[in-house]
Amino acid sequence: MLRVLLIRAALVATPFVIWFVWREWARRNGRAMGETPWAWLVAAAAVLVAASMLILPLFHDEEADGRYVPAQTLPDGRVVPGHYEPKPSSKTP
Repeated sequence: MLRVLLIRAALVATPFVIWFVWREWARRNGRAMGETPWAWLVAAAAVLVAASMLILPLFHDEEADGRYVPAQTLPDGRVVPGHYEPKPSSKTP
């Protein structure tokens, strides 16, 4: 989970890093710069995160052949986290 959050944080930061690096390069080369396009940068970050959410299931094959069992609360108050159970084998000896 931490890996996914770090990847998404990097995706959010990417448009900002690209803009500020480009802006600094342009200033050093004597190009006049306008104001920072915050709305465009936020929109680009949102598009990258949304794309990552759509693409993640394509490459995330955690127990793809199993059946997902959602989280449950037991009568004694314990919480069993969601998990995958292997599908029963249809092969009979």
